[in-house]
Amino acid sequence: MLTTSTVPFILMSGLLVYGTSNAFPLQPIAWLSCLAVVSFALLCCIVSPLSRILNRPRAVYIVDHVCYQPDDSLKANLEVSEFLSRSVRSFTPPSIEFQRKIFLRSGLGEETYLPPFMFEGPFNVDDGSVHGRTGGGLSEAWKEAAMVMFESVAELLATTGVDPRAIGILITNCSLFSPTPSLASMLVQRFKMKESVKSFHLGGMGCSASVIACAMAYDLLKVNPNEYAMVVSTESITNNWYIGNEKPMLVTNCLFRLGCAAILLTNRISASARSKYELLRSVRTHAAADDKAYMCAFQKEDREGIVAVELSKDLMGVAARALRENIIRLGPSILPIDEQLRFVFSFLCENILHLQIKRYQPDFTKAVSHFAIHAGGRAVIDEIERNLHLNEKLLEPSRATLHRFGNTSASCVWYALAYMETKQRVRKGEKVWMLGLGSGFKCNSLVLKSLADIRLPSKGAWLDSIHRYPACMGSIHRRDH
Repeated sequence: MLTTSTVPFILMSGLLVYGTSNAFPLQPIAWLSCLAVVSFALLCCIVSPLSRILNRPRAVYIVDHVCYQPDDSLKANLEVSEFLSRSVRSFTPPSIEFQRKIFLRSGLGEETYLPPFMFEGPFNVDDGSVHGRTGGGLSEAWKEAAMVMFESVAELLATTGVDPRAIGILITNCSLFSPTPSLASMLVQRFKMKESVKSFHLGGMGCSASVIACAMAYDLLKVNPNEYAMVVSTESITNNWYIGNEKPMLVTNCLFRLGCAAILLTNRISASARSKYELLRSVRTHAAADDKAYMCAFQKEDREGIVAVELSKDLMGVAARALRENIIRLGPSILPIDEQLRFVFSFLCENILHLQIKRYQPDFTKAVSHFAIHAGGRAVIDEIERNLHLNEKLLEPSRATLHRFGNTSASCVWYALAYMETKQRVRKGEKVWMLGLGSGFKCNSLVLKSLADIRLPSKGAWLDSIHRYPACMGSIHRRDH
């Protein structure tokens, strides 16, 4: 195969023939042969680099993203949450007290949001009529999805100035609410997107679904030139509020809150100048082959037939193992060579030479400047802190997200990124590691590179409260001591 490295040898051969012909005059045909060789070599010098440029994988950019901020009337502090719990007649006093304790230890603050149906009193029913119910009904779930998705997408389109009919790829994700028509179809209908739009809905993918959706958009943009892709990530609180009394299922009531994120990606070179980030790579780890990993976050019926997601005690251990596997795959592509060599050396000493040494933990801060980690709960963030050896400054965006908005499921990582942007911490050329963890069990990563210094946005979910962070989290950190 002809490569740029062979071209100089061809050119030298042609020049040698030319030089020889000066010393030993040849027939005209020899001159023509020499000229053909030199011309061919020069052509290769031009065509080969051009071919490399044309066949290079398309860069994928994140133009902008929007995080949904609900109305103040939907705020649910501890007092409101307790009142709503006591209004559910199916809850026993121990269940109400258990939820209170979990809330106090969760890391959630006093300004998270619950969906509208929670304030409309739908649970004032007798025990005998709650069989099979999972919070609000289908119509309430539709209203919640429409409220958060329509407002998020409308704001994203207005911010970026992109026509809805310019969207070529649309991906929605909502793990626990997958109606017919799909949420993607709902957006196509609402915003009158073109008939050729490639639309997908991801259901049951857990809290890492937004990272998965962006990785999917990344792959689709690699093979669909000159396109815009939109990802919309949310979770249905309405349809999955648990009204039974089994503790492993009650935990989700205390952690999950209302939220949504809309992200616009593109491979258009013309859009790179106004894009915030380049999406460099994605790495996905799926540990469902292991029984404990598969069952650690599992939707099921309780003994009364009420459907909810059960979180097992194995969750933290499973998350740690999935994170380590993801790190092993991601590390070689972003870590500097000295960090890789230290890790390999310690691995060989431990597994080949059987020396009693502690395996070296690579320092990812040498490769990444910012971390947008899934704000699944205080225990989740603490586990990631231990495994990645990160300081509190780097974890501040995720802890602040948990405190201000709660666990908004897959959209959490975008609230954490928005926090960094509103603090104006992201500078040109810096890398951001987005880390999503979710049922299955899955650990998924995105690595972004900032294309410019991120300025203070004119709109955003953090603008009305950013001045209070991180100072206001102190009271929450002390509440369980």
